[in-house]
Amino acid sequence: MADDGYLVPKFHFEVSWSDTTIVCSEVSGLNSEIANIEYRDGKSEQFYPTKRPGLQKFGDVTLKKAIFHSDEDFFTWYDKVQTRDDGGYRDTVTIILKDDNQEAVITWSLQNAWVSKFDMPDMNSSANEPAVESITLVSESITEEFA
Repeated sequence: MADDGYLVPKFHFEVSWSDTTIVCSEVSGLNSEIANIEYRDGKSEQFYPTKRPGLQKFGDVTLKKAIFHSDEDFFTWYDKVQTRDDGGYRDTVTIILKDDNQEAVITWSLQNAWVSKFDMPDMNSSANEPAVESITLVSESITEEFA
């Protein structure tokens, strides 16, 4: 691991799928887990099971963004899933973490992702903040590439 003394901040990032690039305020849930398979047969002289890596699964990724006029990106994709748009609801989502010069540092790709949840904004007449909506994505795999 090279340490050049420069930490990459987490507030410069870009999210895109198909021909859509969105400006969002938060991406959370990028994670991967490998299940544990334990096995011990009755003839084993060991007092503990053998452990092996099993299936890999990926966490649900949540995207949050403020609502702008004529901005229907989240709902349009959710509607494709809701109506089962001939399988066209699955897509590859790319999340790029950038440095201070807006150069890519790490790129995550979510394969066969689709919207499993769409959260509309909470309303509050005394709040002084933008209306924020979010979607939750499920995917079959997540890859990571360093620039």
